This record gives sequence, structure tokens and C-alpha cells, in this order.
Amino acid sequence: MIKVVVMPPACATCGGDERYCWYQRRWSWWRHTGSMAADFASAVRTWRERLTPDEVGLPVGPRRRTPGLRRSELALLAGVSVDYLVQLEQGRATAPSPQVVEALARALRLNTTERDHVFRLAGLLPPGPGVVSRHITPGVHRLIDRLRDVPVSVWDASWTMLLGNPLWLALVGPPGHGRHRNLPWRHFVLGVSRSRHQPDELNQFETALVSDLRVAAAEHPADHQLRDLIAALRARSARFAELWDAGVLSHHPSGRKIVVHPSVGAIALDCDVLTVPGAGDLRIVAYTAEPGSEAAGKLQLLTVVGISTAVTDPTPDGTVV
Repeated sequence: MIKVVVMPPACATCGGDERYCWYQRRWSWWRHTGSMAADFASAVRTWRERLTPDEVGLPVGPRRRTPGLRRSELALLAGVSVDYLVQLEQGRATAPSPQVVEALARALRLNTTERDHVFRLAGLLPPGPGVVSRHITPGVHRLIDRLRDVPVSVWDASWTMLLGNPLWLALVGPPGHGRHRNLPWRHFVLGVSRSRHQPDELNQFETALVSDLRVAAAEHPADHQLRDLIAALRARSARFAELWDAGVLSHHPSGRKIVVHPSVGAIALDCDVLTVPGAGDLRIVAYTAEPGSEAAGKLQLLTVVGISTAVTDPTPDGTVV
């Protein structure tokens, strides 16, 4: 009688038992992932503690027992829940998305080198050429900091809001999360806006939005997130699809905007759109009022009664929507 002994498959690398080697490789992967998560957590905590509320336009408030920003403040600025930020800083969340890492980098005011480093700590490749830049340079941050008496915001080339100063948030409301931060999505799909347009102004506004997305898609062919956004807009909005298929091209002229605030009423403001060349085609949108006008008085009122509500009241899970 011949006894046949079936040996376990051999590992192509070391010649040993492949089952054992698989577990070894799995264990090594978990150790590596845990180490990266710990490094990512440590970096986020360190960068959070070096920022002060005043530097990011938040009220200082009493009884600050720890240096830098509170977790709730960073979560609010980045548009993530406090619970998820806690998991990241404790190394329990090991796979943050590129969108979350980019949002944290903006909220922490990282420079380009630091931004790329935090992407690698998260196990991600830093954004490369061919994609829309969602990074705000330190110079743009400093510019926004000095415009505290002006409602001002920063947008990327796809018209997704990256930053709004406290007065902007008090005037137009919380920006939302995910696609809710995208202006074309809010306008064509959600129909959410405090701005009021005359019919001719509305057509020009919509045409300019579609034109900007067309140009962004041509200049950033590797951006899957932008392509998905355009496809979703065409599927969800007949008006967007009509303008897109018509091949319209236009631009955003400076002009007057009527913003209807729930507390102070209609405010007539001058709106200017500024582009930042060399910084990923960032757009800065500013609303201004003539000194001494009724609109200027209403903006001044918002600095007193509106900012605290707009900035410090996230939803129960910590996400601004």
C-alpha cells in the first residue's frame, strides 16, 4: 500500500508553507498600516495644536485648556464629523479618502510640501497633474484673513467651495458637505441659494457656470471626480444638460447680487470674482457694500449676530450641511 502525503503549496518567495507565509504577509500588512495610521494621527494632532482659533477666523472663547484648535473646530473647518476626526487622531480610522485628507490639509493650512506628506502618511498619492487643485496656498489664506469685514470665499476650478470666512458663512449660510459644496450642483440640482437673479442675469449666471465646468474638464482630463460631477449634473438637471449640449461659453462679469438673509432681509451687494493664476486656478468671490449704505449696515449687523450661529452650530454628528 502506497501512502500519499499531500504537502501544502510552497511559497514562491521562500519555499515554505504558503499558508504560513500568507498569514505572515497579512500580519506585516497590518503592522505597516497601523504604523502609518499612527504617524498620520500624530501629524494631524501636531498641526492642529500649532493653529489658534484667531488664525482661522474662529472666536477664541473662554476656558481653552489645550493649545491650538479644538477637535470640534478642526472638524467644522474640514467638514467632517467630530467622531471621525477622533478616530483619525487615535489611529482607529486607517483609510481616509483623498477628499478627507485634502479637506484636513486645507483646514490645517498646510503648505504644498506638508500637504503631499500627509497624503503619503494616509497611504495615498498626492494629487498630480491633470486634476483640479483643491489646495489653498498660504498666501491666499493670509489674504482671506485680512478681509474679515468682507464676505469672501475661495472656490476650485469646478466651483466647489474650499473656504468661506465667517462673514461669508453668516451671509449665505453653511456650505454643506460633499457635492452640496459645489455651486453648480446646488444651483441646478438642489435649487438652494440665498441669491436672487433677474431672468437675464440668471441665464448669464447659468451659462457661465456650465462654461467654467467645460473649461475645467478640458484642462483637467485626469480628474475622475470632475467627470463624475458633470455626468451626474447632466443626468439630474435638464437645464444643465441643455446648456452643456449647446456648447455654450461665457464668463462671470462683476455685478450686483441680491442676497436674502433670513434675519436681516435682502442685501444688495457688489460681487467680484477674482482668479488666482499659478494656484490651481482658484477663484476668490467677494461681496462688498458701499460705505455708509443700508447694505453696509446690514453686513455690520451680521458681524454681531450672524457669525456665531453660522460658524459654531454644526449638525449633531459634527458635519456642516
